[in-house]
Amino acid sequence: MVGFKATDVPPTATVKFLGAGTATCIADLITFPLDTAKVRLQIQGERQGPVQAVASAQYRGVLGTILTMVRTEGPRSLYKGLVAGLQRQMSFASIRIGLYDSVKQFYTKGSEHAGIGSHLLAGSTTGALAVAVAQPTDVVKVRFQAHAQAGGGRRYQSTIEAYKTIAREEGFRGLWKGVTSPNVARNAVVNCAELVTYDLIKDTLLKANLMTDDLPCHFTSAFAAGFCTTIIASPVDVVKTRYMNSALGQYRSAGHCALTMLQKEGPQAFYKGFMPSFLRLGSWNVVMFVTYEQLKRALVAACASQDAPF
Repeated sequence: MVGFKATDVPPTATVKFLGAGTATCIADLITFPLDTAKVRLQIQGERQGPVQAVASAQYRGVLGTILTMVRTEGPRSLYKGLVAGLQRQMSFASIRIGLYDSVKQFYTKGSEHAGIGSHLLAGSTTGALAVAVAQPTDVVKVRFQAHAQAGGGRRYQSTIEAYKTIAREEGFRGLWKGVTSPNVARNAVVNCAELVTYDLIKDTLLKANLMTDDLPCHFTSAFAAGFCTTIIASPVDVVKTRYMNSALGQYRSAGHCALTMLQKEGPQAFYKGFMPSFLRLGSWNVVMFVTYEQLKRALVAACASQDAPF
């Protein structure tokens, strides 16, 4: 078997917490250009009607978006907002992924046989809790990734300056923009689709003896989770991106943002950036879950070797 072997010792909550944060940072470093391309495609045409948006589209497709950004803004533009993105993953993913098993055990009162309801409750709980803690990092990340749409010079000079400027100009509520509806809904949906799908597919493969608990099983489960998550979460994700990137007063609420999109651009607007979303989520899930599984086993093995008598 490739990688670290599974052990009979279950990983502690601390191991899962640290492992999740580290694994998601590694996944973000690898897939961040796809996330930036997704954001640019999602906000494209938001101030135009559907006909004008198609006619004047600056970005066309995943590869076209990436090539256009490199040509007009330089290669570094693909990693705009990376610092905030890594800050987000260390706080956000550590909670929503690292605490998922613990919360699931809480809902099942320690039972090993968790129903689909317990999986969904655990995913919704950790997803919503993570948003409440890490929302400012997500707002700053999206603003950096989308800044070419704002026109003129650089929107913010640094990550720290972005936090300060948003707090000064929009109040502290500006840093938690979208936390009450679009991002809570999006992350509850994403967390359920991502973690629950991965959990259920992996359990099914293992119980049916189709695969063993190693890299091929983790890869298959993660790829399927990424595909399911993209289909379910894309509409909420587009609204979240538009709402968090909007100027003060542009939209009254997330619902108003969604209604404006529907009226001006049609229902297809809710799946703008679908391909980069899938490429990003599919690859991100594979890298994250495979790394997370291996990190958990490595940390458990390291702890066990320290406790072992000489």
